[in-house]
Amino acid sequence: MRDTTRRSARPCRALLCATAIAVGCGEAEIAEQTPVRAALVTPVTVRDLEERIEASGQLLAKYRAEVAAQVSGEVTQILVEEGDAVSQDQIVLEIDPEKRDLELDAARARVGEASASVAERQRELVRMQALAAQEIAASTRLEAAETALSTAQSRLAAARAELGTAERAVRDATVRARFAGSIARRYVSRGEFVAAGQKLFELVSLDPIEVEFHLPEMDSSRVRTGIEIEVTVAPYPDEVFDAVVDMVSPTIDSRTRTLRVKALLANPDRRLRPGLFARANLGIAKRSNVITVPEEAVLRRADGAIVFRLLPDNRVERIAIETGSVRDGWIEIRSGLAATDSVISRGHADLVDGARVMPRAADGSPVEGLTTPAVAGGEPEASS
Repeated sequence: MRDTTRRSARPCRALLCATAIAVGCGEAEIAEQTPVRAALVTPVTVRDLEERIEASGQLLAKYRAEVAAQVSGEVTQILVEEGDAVSQDQIVLEIDPEKRDLELDAARARVGEASASVAERQRELVRMQALAAQEIAASTRLEAAETALSTAQSRLAAARAELGTAERAVRDATVRARFAGSIARRYVSRGEFVAAGQKLFELVSLDPIEVEFHLPEMDSSRVRTGIEIEVTVAPYPDEVFDAVVDMVSPTIDSRTRTLRVKALLANPDRRLRPGLFARANLGIAKRSNVITVPEEAVLRRADGAIVFRLLPDNRVERIAIETGSVRDGWIEIRSGLAATDSVISRGHADLVDGARVMPRAADGSPVEGLTTPAVAGGEPEASS
């Protein structure tokens, strides 16, 4: 039984080997059978690049708060309207301050009452201590006096806490702007009853204002806090606003591969508004010895960008590349090519890896110096 199994396994292994050889030979045969065609060859160009670093973003309020009621009651006074500018600590709204004043008076009265009770209990304790020393009063009466004083002191502490709460309620009944800004929205009206925690108005600060934008990770090293940038917005297309970077995110967004940046702009006349689309210009970046090829030489495939590199025997090699910026019809090659390479820039749409071409210059003349001496005198041999 074992011998039969071994004998049946041998033809299977032979068949698999034959199939693998056939596949490999099939790719080579496709390249050999592809007609030799003329192809425009362009040497890789190494140049210095100057590129402007720009990013799109939006304007944001530096400070923004939805102010809520701290106490419940009727809105008795509204002193500002939507769109009004306010200063820090300016009164904007009142929630029944008269009721809070009455509650404060009651709390003060309770504190006075509790203080008087403590004083009375202290005097009683002193009297009981004197009687106990003369062995006139029983020890249980002394203990009762001490307990009464402790209870009175606790009631005084509770009354004082209630007084503090009442004083806080008086302050909270008069709603003030926490910072200088503008009233973006008002949510309540005069005469309306509000509960603690209910939104009253939205306050935004417009001077300074922020611009938030995202930079590609390859430009992340070119920004830092304190540098000056230029900002433009659609309502004022001919005007440039100066800004200073004040926040650079410590991390790169793993989903978008971008870096979040914020910069501050002076906005004394409040022309710039949160939500506006903005463009941030970080200036010119200079890079030396950048490998570039004509943009038309790069083909986009499902697995990424590729080029066909010309080999010394006039065959082409399919190369996966990483591209960068594009300028004046030339595209940056970040990886995949060397400065001494030449690529096919036309006639490469249907090429396959290993196909043979007739190299031509832009004027149609044959390209000299790309064929090795070993094959210059005749037809090059097919590679195995």
